[in-house]
Amino acid sequence: MSTLGIGREAFFRGMQAPVLLHDAPREKMETFDASKYTNPAVAEVRGFDPAKHLGDKGLRSLDRLTKLLVVAARLGMHDAGFKKDGVYVQGSPERVGICCSNAYGSLEAITELDRVAMLEDARYINPSKFPNTVANSASGYVSIWEDIRALNVAVSDGNCGALDAFACADIYLDTGRADALLVGGAEAMSEALYLAFLKLGALEAEKPSVVRGVLLGEGAALMTMEAVEHARDRGARVSAELTGYGTAFVPPESEASLIHPSREAVERAVTSALRDAGIEPKDVDVVASSVCGLRMFDEAELDALARVFPESACVAAPKSVLGETLGAGGGMGMAAALAWFDGAPPSAIVRGDAPARVNTVLVTAIGFYGNASAVVLRKPSASPASHASS
Repeated sequence: MSTLGIGREAFFRGMQAPVLLHDAPREKMETFDASKYTNPAVAEVRGFDPAKHLGDKGLRSLDRLTKLLVVAARLGMHDAGFKKDGVYVQGSPERVGICCSNAYGSLEAITELDRVAMLEDARYINPSKFPNTVANSASGYVSIWEDIRALNVAVSDGNCGALDAFACADIYLDTGRADALLVGGAEAMSEALYLAFLKLGALEAEKPSVVRGVLLGEGAALMTMEAVEHARDRGARVSAELTGYGTAFVPPESEASLIHPSREAVERAVTSALRDAGIEPKDVDVVASSVCGLRMFDEAELDALARVFPESACVAAPKSVLGETLGAGGGMGMAAALAWFDGAPPSAIVRGDAPARVNTVLVTAIGFYGNASAVVLRKPSASPASHASS
């Protein structure tokens, strides 16, 4: 679920001929009334009608974050072959789980309840919408709607959360908690989220910058993660092999610092992921960076990457095409890698040249508070690897 469209095919098709968001025409906002704002910088999942995928019943109390994630999960379960026409045809509910991330939860629901409580009275709060204010509510609804019972985990680590969810999923699979897990992240647009970044001045184009300002985005990206042997035994189409993960946190020098881009954390996370994958920097064809237009963070990340990779290494900025999707960003970066494995050209290159073929991708995420994570993906091969994404 992305600004490129709904579903795997729409995403891959959009990545074949990617259009930078700043070059795309601005359209009327669908997620909230933006008439009071001047040229709002937002990238939405346009034309999103959850009823087309979920039916008309039971949607009234769900917020946008939940709808995006539930639809992504339904599409993912069918695309991975676990379901057909809404019914399990492979696996069982007790052996399939979900492990996903969001950075800001449902600000839409939280804001609505707060507004009612402050402007009217707490007695008028709609109790059916209160569950949406809990951070793991969206993934909980996925379990209910899709009959997923193995485990349900919500990871909260800001922009790094989606990549961290894959590390958590790796542990759950190794310990036999599930045979397969839906893994990734989701984030939904709301006026509260837009207004927060606007008031912080984060949406103003910073010069010089590698990309022309931040465009907040939304969406949901989920992959089915399972052991390679399990995927092959059930005849799944393996899209990628996840072979390495790294994460790091470096606190700011002053406790008064609210935001902190850490070059050291990025470098440590990247080198850890490469070491975990057993490869050298020269073996990486493309780095799917989290460069998004926030100058401080972009410079920190690119400086860290320059310490690890040669100057000729290809560094792409898929957020220039998909938007800054925050807690879903790592999942979107991994989805971009899958598209590149499928033959799409690496998009929004900010350093180096695109290789003729893409076999190995490093996906990075830099947090606002000194954290960073990285994941190594490779194109499926005959040799065994850690876990497969289908």
